Amino acid sequence: MPPPRKPPPSNPDDFDDDAFGGSDGENSAPVECPYCGETVEITLDPDGGATQQYVQDCEVCCRPWQVHVSYDADGHASVSVTAQDD
Repeated sequence: MPPPRKPPPSNPDDFDDDAFGGSDGENSAPVECPYCGETVEITLDPDGGATQQYVQDCEVCCRPWQVHVSYDADGHASVSVTAQDD
């Protein structure tokens, strides 16, 4: 019988990405809202592919952005946001 799996930590900052199948890519990035100009930190998903595009709302003004994320070979993210209605 295999030993029981260790439960994941209750604090997300304590996760060991390698132990749980995660990626070594960046997990967040600061972006400036194209509508209100506020800088907010968005969560990234390195396991979502080398190039990603999705819609996310601004945490401050709630207007929708088009988010573009691309990862280089070293896992560094290039992130840009544009107004959804552009």
